[in-house]
Amino acid sequence: MADDGAQVTVKENGPYLVSGSVPLRVKEPIMSEHGEPLTWQTGDALETRATYALCRCGDSAKKPFCDGAHAAEGFDGTETAPTESYEERRKSYPGTGIEVFDDRATCVHAGFCGNQVSNVWKMAGDTDDTQIRAQVMAMVEKCPSGALTFEVDGAAVEPSLPAEVGIIPDGPIWITGGIPIERADGAPVEVRNRVNLCRCGHSANKPFCDGAHKEAGFTG
Repeated sequence: MADDGAQVTVKENGPYLVSGSVPLRVKEPIMSEHGEPLTWQTGDALETRATYALCRCGDSAKKPFCDGAHAAEGFDGTETAPTESYEERRKSYPGTGIEVFDDRATCVHAGFCGNQVSNVWKMAGDTDDTQIRAQVMAMVEKCPSGALTFEVDGAAVEPSLPAEVGIIPDGPIWITGGIPIERADGAPVEVRNRVNLCRCGHSANKPFCDGAHKEAGFTG
């Protein structure tokens, strides 16, 4: 979990302010020859100060850092994401020895939940086969947004992730390790092990990413 002092603050119509000397790294998916994401490759920590600002509008010339472009562009960062907890929003997909949960509102369409053969939702019903169950667990644990999770015997099972901020190329900001996030209106975001924040400026679920960066052709 996050160290004392680690915090991400959403600034009104402005950037994400990261404080507490939180490491910042690039996290890039490794793809198969079929274009399927297989796992994550984590780069070295980028040079930052103890407190740094990350672009939220998508227009900074110094991505991933903020350069003040939001003010010049008149960025509207109004937060529209639901404030209910993950547990209240999730849908259950029961299986054998596992129960998969999904919150579509926070899906970023990273693609780890499926392959050419099947997907997590279809496979959940076939988890009496331990190989399929293990594959479902591995796929869910690679979901960067935490939209997908699973429980075993009623207990949540989460991957061990460091308290750091990740930049997914041409995609969202990936917050891991339970770093507290505060909305621009001062309300706290539910503390979770993994969450993705919009950095293209086009999400309809701000401050969270909803996959809009792909349709918007966001790069950075």
